[in-house]
Amino acid sequence: MTVILERTTPATSPAHPAAAPPRPARLVLTPKTTLAGQLDGAWWPRSRDLAAELPVLVAALAEPWGRITRVTVNPTRWPVVPHKVPVAGHAVHVGWFTEQDPDKLILLSYTVGRWDLLVVPPQTAPAAAARLMAAAAVPGSVLTSRALIAAEAVIGRRPDLRNREDAWESEGGARLSDIGSLARLPVGPLSAGAWW
Repeated sequence: MTVILERTTPATSPAHPAAAPPRPARLVLTPKTTLAGQLDGAWWPRSRDLAAELPVLVAALAEPWGRITRVTVNPTRWPVVPHKVPVAGHAVHVGWFTEQDPDKLILLSYTVGRWDLLVVPPQTAPAAAARLMAAAAVPGSVLTSRALIAAEAVIGRRPDLRNREDAWESEGGARLSDIGSLARLPVGPLSAGAWW
């Protein structure tokens, strides 16, 4: 799994707010395997401004995926969908489809192929974003972006589920868990027509 993390600048470097480089994309990609899943990773933009967010994302994907030429979104999550966005000397064409999952971004390259990314809502809390990004990067997962967002909404509304997860993590995974009862909770579709 490829993860691009934010790094802070050292305290000794001069601060030039006007000349500050753009922050790196918050992105996780599914590892290359033979298992094809519903998603190729997840992207956590800082805003709903496609013109500002897409150049950073496309630049981050240039090395692993090549030159991205098209992007499609569902307009329900993006207030403004520009037709083109300039990125590193070329234009990325942006299209929209109301039939496309609102929480998914599709990236296309003429020479390499297509990738589907879960779009984690910008206002998502860091812990929830980390869970969503990790789940979207599981190779061969049958969960769609809609299913992942729905499952996270259930976890967000159920403090008892968050507390169990927090206890598990703080104890290094050594907590005795009633995982059987968690597996029976309806948290979202596993695939078309199947539920937990």
